[in-house]
Amino acid sequence: MLDPKLLRESPELVRAAIAKKHIDVNLDAVLALDADWRRQLGDVENFRARQKAANTAMAVLKKGSPEFLAKVQEMKALSTELKAKDETLKQLEEKWRAAMLTLPNLPHPTVPEGRTPEQNVVHSAQGDPQSVSPHAVPHWEIPGFANVIDFVRGAKVTGAGFPFFVGDGARLVRALLHFFLDEAGRAGYVEVSPPIFVNAASATATGQLPDKEGQMYETVPDRFFAVPTAEVPLTNFFRDEILDEEALPVCRCAYTPCFRREAGSYGKDVRGLNRVHQFDKVELLKWVHPSSSYEELEKLRTDAERLLQKLEMPYHVLLMCGGDLGFAQAKKYDLEVWAAGQKRWLEVSSCSNFEAFQARRAQIRFRAKETGKPELVHTLNGSGLAVPRVLAALLENNLQADGRVRIPAALQPYFGKEFFVFQ
Repeated sequence: MLDPKLLRESPELVRAAIAKKHIDVNLDAVLALDADWRRQLGDVENFRARQKAANTAMAVLKKGSPEFLAKVQEMKALSTELKAKDETLKQLEEKWRAAMLTLPNLPHPTVPEGRTPEQNVVHSAQGDPQSVSPHAVPHWEIPGFANVIDFVRGAKVTGAGFPFFVGDGARLVRALLHFFLDEAGRAGYVEVSPPIFVNAASATATGQLPDKEGQMYETVPDRFFAVPTAEVPLTNFFRDEILDEEALPVCRCAYTPCFRREAGSYGKDVRGLNRVHQFDKVELLKWVHPSSSYEELEKLRTDAERLLQKLEMPYHVLLMCGGDLGFAQAKKYDLEVWAAGQKRWLEVSSCSNFEAFQARRAQIRFRAKETGKPELVHTLNGSGLAVPRVLAALLENNLQADGRVRIPAALQPYFGKEFFVFQ
């Protein structure tokens, strides 16, 4: 959530920043509602002051006297009117909060202008796409692919986008997850195994609600949400808590299956493992001091990049433009690997700084040593990494003439073999 003080004092700055994201919001309506709520708050506080003054005056009057009885009637009238004003204030506050939740985070000044993904900026690149296997084909066309990653039976059991991983397919997924988690541990992230369902308060705190209403799988009647990413339960670990300043940054990682409806995409973008409704991912998350959050973002990105380097994958890093940044992020890098069979880049990680946007919603704070007062932390997260597209690129880029897939050296101790065979 945005800082209400910033909104009130610099509405045009907020308007210009939101415009950079190309997100359509009615800022004037939010400002008007904020003014109404603050006006009603002042009215209620004025009535409470009058009630307190009347109570003080009544305390010195003789009980039963005409003056005392008159004050009693005045107190009753004030109490009745205050109750009505309190109810109006409560309703306005609920509307105000709902309106504030529709406002996106403001982009950092270093975020480039742009409306579409084509206007994202290549920040850096590593590896040569031409150096991968000359035998590459799209992974779904590799002979025997359906034996180890079975979409047909997954669709029968659940629906489209819920594949079975069988035999060495399941073993390779497990190897990647163990590799990702071990590397995160070596980089200083403490592993957590979180719940994979969260309540509405948790989804609201991280910005999934109301922005992604309808895109998450929801249970009835509890209204729990299957996590779209481990970011949601991990961030909420410290909801409504105050951390010690000396403890920052706090770095955690978690593996969860992730669930996303991913509606509205067609064609090559959704073939095979490119886009599925259930997938495995390791998430990296940091709670940091505001003064170091952008330094920590670069470290986070480096931690995610290191995984791709060890997997010997050509990749590039995109700095996302305003229009492709997302609702809650202040700045974001996407890491994309080259998939030689498809001859295209596949996103495998997003590394984001949310500044205080999530922390204000979740009330995650630290106590500043200098002032002793609580201040909002900054939250950052990144995929470290998402399995399906990493797996797709690994299969395509390392496909041999005999149909086997060479396993990168760093992954071999986890997989247990040098080659993956479709059988």
